[in-house]
Amino acid sequence: MKTEIYYFSGTGNSLYVARELQKKIPNSSLIPIIRLLNKNMNIKTNAAVIGFVFPVHALTIPISVKRFLKKVDISTAEYIFAIATRGSTFFRGFELMDQLLARKKKQLHAHFILTMGLNDPKHESYQDPGDDEIFRLETIVQKRLNSIKNIILNKRISREKDIEYTVGFSYHPLINYLLEKTVLWGMAFSEYIGGVNYFYTDDKCTGCGICEEICLAQKIKMRDKRPVWQKNVFCYMCYACINFCPVKAIQINSIPGVKSFTTTSGRYSHPYAKVKDIALQKKEEAG
Repeated sequence: MKTEIYYFSGTGNSLYVARELQKKIPNSSLIPIIRLLNKNMNIKTNAAVIGFVFPVHALTIPISVKRFLKKVDISTAEYIFAIATRGSTFFRGFELMDQLLARKKKQLHAHFILTMGLNDPKHESYQDPGDDEIFRLETIVQKRLNSIKNIILNKRISREKDIEYTVGFSYHPLINYLLEKTVLWGMAFSEYIGGVNYFYTDDKCTGCGICEEICLAQKIKMRDKRPVWQKNVFCYMCYACINFCPVKAIQINSIPGVKSFTTTSGRYSHPYAKVKDIALQKKEEAG
């Protein structure tokens, strides 16, 4: 039976998972969400088994995935699964996916969370994972994917609870609840105002243009050999630009309530994901 795996990936974790899962599931295809969103067209699935693979953004699903679920005609789906990749924080996005799917009289039959390398360098405590840590995480991911493959092929119900996160709020339950709601509200507000505009380059920038090539939102344009983040273009907050910059010249400005430490932090992109792999999500030959 045909399977379609729709994916969104900024720094390669979700792309790696989607590719590895495709290898394990016969008659399956990879379809980049961004390529379809960038087209002014009706989006319709063509398979009985539909999957979504994406990273955790601010405790929930990426805005690109949210917009895709609102737009896509998923009437062919008999079995739907989702895989979220995350660095360390807990995740509340499957509830939102169920709400969006319910409008189409569908639901998630299975969902999973995979912990991988963290790609958010703005936090003071950020440390980019070394080779040993990446190998350890990949070993776990491969084992989990073998289990996930069996669940999908047998169309089993599997709605596991998130109990393996390592970073969470550690205050009074009421305060934790309010903090969580604040983060989710911030994500919704960011979408309402057109995404973030807090990236900039320092004097290390060489004008190589990789950031423009890799920007999934096509927000970055090179002008006088310097990247410009166009304020009238929505940012998908995928962090591809900051993590793939070869000289770590792209930084994040501090915003109220969130101080940025990118000038002293390392960077992370999945070792099996190259610039062209991420950029291909925007192009016709992606797949």
